Amino acid sequence: MEHPENNPEYAGLTVNSGVGPVSSVNPHLNRKRFMRRHLSAGDYVEGILKGDITILGQAVTLVESTIPEHQAVAQEVIEKCLPHSGNSVRIGISGVPGAGKSTSIDEFGIHVLKEHGGRLAVLAIDPSSERTKGSILGDKTRMEKLSVHPDSFIRPSPSAGSLGGVARKTRETIILCEAAGFDKIFVETVGVGQSETACHSMVDFFLLIQLAGTGDELQGIKRGIMEMADGIIINKCDGNNVDKCKLAATHFRNALHLFPLPESGWAPQVLTYSGFYGYGIKEVWDMVYSYLDFVKKSGYFEYRRAEQAKYWMYESINEQLMGNFYHNPTIADMLQAAEQGVLRGERTSFVAAKQLLDSYFALLH
Repeated sequence: MEHPENNPEYAGLTVNSGVGPVSSVNPHLNRKRFMRRHLSAGDYVEGILKGDITILGQAVTLVESTIPEHQAVAQEVIEKCLPHSGNSVRIGISGVPGAGKSTSIDEFGIHVLKEHGGRLAVLAIDPSSERTKGSILGDKTRMEKLSVHPDSFIRPSPSAGSLGGVARKTRETIILCEAAGFDKIFVETVGVGQSETACHSMVDFFLLIQLAGTGDELQGIKRGIMEMADGIIINKCDGNNVDKCKLAATHFRNALHLFPLPESGWAPQVLTYSGFYGYGIKEVWDMVYSYLDFVKKSGYFEYRRAEQAKYWMYESINEQLMGNFYHNPTIADMLQAAEQGVLRGERTSFVAAKQLLDSYFALLH
């Protein structure tokens, strides 16, 4: 029997009630505690459409599972939820570590829920969690207001897997959250790098949080990240840091002038605010909603959503092809020999790769 902690049926249940090790409890009582009706794909969909947070959490656990049986059910649930999704505003939020993302997201979320109503889901793309075993949970504890808000849902990313896999699961989780009635989705990334590209491919507005007073503010920013941003906001603009923040904002604006106008036709703005004190939060969200009005009127909003759907189709093809290649038993045996040949300098990386691929394609015929 699969341990309850690893089964989406028991997501959110406490395995040990605190009376001692599970083995010391009456096994019949213990078994009864965990006996639950097995949920079908239809049960998951019904619960999600009703907005049941418990069922939604279990469905997301199902999506994150690597067990083939779970994945089969998860894909059926996603497919049935798809017609009920798409009716949300998806905001990507990123920034360097220490930029105050968690505090900012907490303030942003409360502001958006208060001013615009609806329900908010906060999701994370955390490729580093394979190494840190779920450090993003620390961020969840720092979202003190949202974590207890009745209209919010905070979901850490999977604790293992490649960036591509984590990003795909986040994309699928968005579909489930939208079907459950969440009309605002925040997608948070951990730092500045590839995770930003993945985040950008699933959101409507990409918000980049920066800090001032850390030396050359533009030094550590890759041009690609700057070009993806629809808005740049500089945090901790309070106390003695106000002048530094204003100077940093000027540097960012000057840098943005050197870039061509984005495909959307929107000129990215640079604003300052204080997540800790809540200064400038309204202005940040006025900018976000101004952008959304702009792209919806121009038709770019729907065009972008369609392009993103196409992007994820190709990503899914690439991921499944890679998985099929590496899990092929014959190829798995050949990989070790090829790797040793490359390490010993007996053949080049490109020749070894071509031989492996030729062998793989020969197996398909």
